[in-house]
Amino acid sequence: MEKGKWNAITDVPGVSVGHVTLKEDPGPNSACTGVTAILPHSGNSFEQKVPAASFVLNGFGKSAGLIQVEELGLIESPIMLTNTFSVGAVLEGTLQHMLKENPAIGDSTSSLNIVVGECNDSYLNAMRSMKIRPEHAIEAIRKASSGPIEQGDVGAGKGMICFGHKGGIGSSSRVVSHEGNSFTVGVLTLTNFGKPEECLIDEWLVRNDVQMETVSGELLSSEEMKSEKPDGSIMIIVATDAPVDSRQLKRFAKRASIGLGRTGSHIHNGSGDIIIAFSNAYTIPHSSEGSSMVSYTLLRDDAKVMNDLFQAVIEATEEAVYQSLLHAQTTTGRHGRTVERWPFVEG
Repeated sequence: MEKGKWNAITDVPGVSVGHVTLKEDPGPNSACTGVTAILPHSGNSFEQKVPAASFVLNGFGKSAGLIQVEELGLIESPIMLTNTFSVGAVLEGTLQHMLKENPAIGDSTSSLNIVVGECNDSYLNAMRSMKIRPEHAIEAIRKASSGPIEQGDVGAGKGMICFGHKGGIGSSSRVVSHEGNSFTVGVLTLTNFGKPEECLIDEWLVRNDVQMETVSGELLSSEEMKSEKPDGSIMIIVATDAPVDSRQLKRFAKRASIGLGRTGSHIHNGSGDIIIAFSNAYTIPHSSEGSSMVSYTLLRDDAKVMNDLFQAVIEATEEAVYQSLLHAQTTTGRHGRTVERWPFVEG
């Protein structure tokens, strides 16, 4: 399918992404981690909420905020990504940012639901040191921008491992047309899962005529790696400007799992595989302004374009995983552990 201008989640108009990366010299307590912020639109995300849904493919995860997303079908904050032990600090920093932006929260209006996703980067990062602080979350939000985005070993992806090699942040997009209109689907992944022998990237390179090839390289399959690295996880963020509601976005989120499966993932026992999908085609105001009725124009489920959107989610998810490998660089973390980039060469 056709890709967006940047082949990234930021091809969805209004979506922006920001990273903060922490990297210290290798040592037993060194940081190799970060924070990534995804802003659903350019406005006030509390005052103008977006329809959203989540789908938990495997629930070995410690994310925050998904219960209310599931109940109300709305997201009212930036979507934040980090490591497992930093969910609390990132939530606190995001809360500080939102309270400053919205003085009424918790006072003259309701409380706030902040969404934070995580993966375990403890093989390269000293998670117990909890080097991520609330100010890093605030900085990531403030750095968020549209256009091309940094990928690979940046932000929340700095310490992540994918298919035994360096993974992290990956993104991709697809564009579909419908009755003279154009809709974009963008996906951002935080990849931290899989064994080298499971990866199907070679097939994808051939299928998509990407002029790169894989050469032999050192795989992280040592006994130390097997014993000390957890099963791994993935966070998948799906964005679109197609006019759909939270129920339909749940269907989008489920299709993202097909894209993940195409990469060769076996969804291991200890893997947290969580998908969050949102649309910014319209926003839902926080204040009713005296009216208890709302009306939105949505795509029908049986519209032909719906199948095209499903395909777009699948393709963009698959490629976003691979883009995390294509962009990541060899990284040395705590205890001097080194994770090599996937051994690509130009074809």
